[in-house]
Amino acid sequence: MKELLRTNDVVLLSFAEALLKDAGIAAIVFDRHTSVLEGSIGALPRRLMVDDGDVDRARQVLGEADIALSEPRP
Repeated sequence: MKELLRTNDVVLLSFAEALLKDAGIAAIVFDRHTSVLEGSIGALPRRLMVDDGDVDRARQVLGEADIALSEPRP
């Protein structure tokens, strides 16, 4: 899995998830429930992840919506 987006903005994250879902790309949000452990203050960013084979298409979909993506990681 590859990280596309790392953010504390739950609205942006939800929007990105919806765009990917509409494009038929499965995405998983890592660290979504960590906010419970941190007291729900939103200090820890959540990560939007997709399968390796979907990375290029997902980047294109989110890029067309002007969503700033995380830098690619090896």
